[in-house]
Amino acid sequence: MEEQLKQKQQSQRQKTNKTSWQNQGEAGGKPDGSKEQEPERFDSDGNPVKKKKKKLKLFRNAGTAVVVLVVAFAAMNSYYMLDEENYAVVTTLGSPQAESQAGLHFKIPFIQNVRMVSKGIKGMPIGYIPETSESVDEESIMITKDFNFVNTDFYLEYMVNDPVKYLYASSDPESTLKMLAQSYIRDTVGIYNVDDVITTGKAVIQSEIKEKLTNRMIAEDIGLSVVNITIQDAFPPTDEVLSAFKNVENAKQGKETAINNANKDRNEKIPQAEAECDQIIKNAEAEKEARINEAQGQVARFEQMYTEYSKYPLITKQRMFYETMENVLPSMKVYIVDESGTQKMLPLDSFTSAMQSSAAGAGISDGTASKNSGASGNSSTSGSGSVSGTSGSAGVQDNTEGGNQ
Repeated sequence: MEEQLKQKQQSQRQKTNKTSWQNQGEAGGKPDGSKEQEPERFDSDGNPVKKKKKKLKLFRNAGTAVVVLVVAFAAMNSYYMLDEENYAVVTTLGSPQAESQAGLHFKIPFIQNVRMVSKGIKGMPIGYIPETSESVDEESIMITKDFNFVNTDFYLEYMVNDPVKYLYASSDPESTLKMLAQSYIRDTVGIYNVDDVITTGKAVIQSEIKEKLTNRMIAEDIGLSVVNITIQDAFPPTDEVLSAFKNVENAKQGKETAINNANKDRNEKIPQAEAECDQIIKNAEAEKEARINEAQGQVARFEQMYTEYSKYPLITKQRMFYETMENVLPSMKVYIVDESGTQKMLPLDSFTSAMQSSAAGAGISDGTASKNSGASGNSSTSGSGSVSGTSGSAGVQDNTEGGNQ
């Protein structure tokens, strides 16, 4: 057995040496060259021992590549970008923290995890499918106070106000919000008549549902807040009465439109009337003050005149008469007629214009004076001469003579 084993080892050595010499010949090497290969080693069983250097190099290269990949992955995961439309929830070993400031942020790779949550307003249809506009009877059909059925579609708008609670306080916050909204919708619609739900009571119902749902979401504290809820459509579930309800709604809307237009007209005219009233009152007050002041001035003037009259009665009377004539005669056209009513002279201009006339006017005034003297002679002989003006005053000359006497 030992001899067979030794023969087997020698044959394997020969084969190995022959193979190594062939490889050197193909590579251009020589048996006595500088690169002499180490003799192959065998174990106790005669099996050749494999070299481990190449495997170690492969392992080292693979390890270096893995380290480079890990470092590159860690570098890529050490920062994140946050925009204005999202929140960032950074979880560090199970402890979440919200970040809302936009910009570049850094995090610890493999330890901190980042999740983005939108800040925008989201919508949720209740009672219908937006893509097909089909009603969902389980959500839309409700019973009113007067035991009528009504098909009502709502649209709920909400937003995230606390991203940490939105992610971790509830497993499905949207479903929770929808169930609460359906509950308050049915509860509120059930206390109104069908006519109010379909026609005039929509605004009141919407505001009441929004208030109830907002207070409940604050109590639940799951990171969501209600922005608005509106009634998209409300109609009876049967087609027979649908047209009648629509006619009633149109009539009530027309009534409200007419009332609004009337109120608008009233609101425009009332301030205008009040302004006119204030202006009239101010004008009356101003006129009152003016008349009072004028009357007080006349009283003072009369008292002064009476004082002078009591001192010199005749002179004061003549002066008053002359002042009156100065005011009256310039605005009158004087005619001189005889007893039979025949006009003896042409109408005379006012004395003021005659005084201010030119030289030609002076000649005319001389002729007029001669005619006046003849007219006065006729008046003295007949005793019935009179002077009349356009204002209807007669006998001015006689009164003048009586005043002079």
